[in-house]
Amino acid sequence: MADLLYLAHRLPYPPNKGDKVRSFNLLKHLAKKHRVHLGTFIDDPDDEVHLEKVRSYCATMHVARLTPRIAKLRSLTGLLSGEALSLPYYRNAALRDWAMRTCADKRIERAVVFSSVMASYVPDMLRMPTLVDFVDVDSAKWTQYATTHSWPLSWLYRREGERLLAWERAVAAQATHSFFVTEAEADMFRRSAPESADRVEAIGNGVDAEFFSPEHPLASPFSADEIPIVFTGAMDYWPNIDAVVWFVGEVLPHLRRQHPKVRFYVVGRSPDATVQALAKDNATVVTGTVDDVRPYLKHAAVVVAPLRIARGIQNKVLEAMAMARPVIAATACAGPIAAERGSELLAAATPDDYLSHIDKLLADPTRADAIGQAARRRILTSYSWDAHLSRIDRYLESQEAT
Repeated sequence: MADLLYLAHRLPYPPNKGDKVRSFNLLKHLAKKHRVHLGTFIDDPDDEVHLEKVRSYCATMHVARLTPRIAKLRSLTGLLSGEALSLPYYRNAALRDWAMRTCADKRIERAVVFSSVMASYVPDMLRMPTLVDFVDVDSAKWTQYATTHSWPLSWLYRREGERLLAWERAVAAQATHSFFVTEAEADMFRRSAPESADRVEAIGNGVDAEFFSPEHPLASPFSADEIPIVFTGAMDYWPNIDAVVWFVGEVLPHLRRQHPKVRFYVVGRSPDATVQALAKDNATVVTGTVDDVRPYLKHAAVVVAPLRIARGIQNKVLEAMAMARPVIAATACAGPIAAERGSELLAAATPDDYLSHIDKLLADPTRADAIGQAARRRILTSYSWDAHLSRIDRYLESQEAT
């Protein structure tokens, strides 16, 4: 087995949010054929309990502690240096020293980078063949944020989009190969970085369909007299916050007039004050962190993903489909997923779309169940992690990783 440097911007466990689901499955895949030396950050003290689990996949591991409040202040130095603020946010001298020392001591000859901000920790990308999983075009996300905020945040987000794109292009120019989560993201980057277009590829997300299976005997967390509509996701992430605030404001009041027993469950860690305020009446429940999201998915009448800002494939949608539930996703979320619209996955763009879909599903439980079963079959057919991630093996198995 060859030694491999793996760098991830967040501890790849537990797989309870989109990036950690992908980075953890990538770690598992790499560990099958390599001695993995992992360099990463912890930005949530609750993740400390998972270090031994992650260590079981690694030959060595270095974990840098990151306090988001301090890191945000440090990121402002980017305004003076002219760089993207994301880069000083993740800057750590001890991690850089560990990476250089480990590569020298272990004679590591190749690296895998998860998130472009971690590329700076590869000692010499021009010498060391490096694969970069960008996941999404993060620069485009910041540019999109700018359109939904007023000045000065609009200026700051637009600047971050421009500077981060320059960094992404520089990283891709030196990388052996670059990966994105969907073909649409890959195409967007090829247009933005034509000099690297021939070394850009899409590798989709997967889902653990054995874990996310409706066959597990999971008790319902809901009362018998309510109709639960469920959203899952990390609730300190702005696109998720925006999604549930929009749904509660634009869809839920009309839905409750038609179906008074409907309750909207927002299931996910770290809800900020804006999200917690949604639970001021009986129509919305904000759970905060839960031990297991699967009971909420299994017993949901409908699962919704009304994200108005979305990049790539949303794991929350794949997981709900794997649990055999009917899912209504925003058009931007549904688009990248290889599923038949109307029979395996429902797409919505307006409040009326959501109302119409939900009304029809509640009126016809047999059809709702059929859509859920078809969704699970689609996951089993098209969304295996091993099938997706095995595509990187050819870049690691050759001596030159080309």
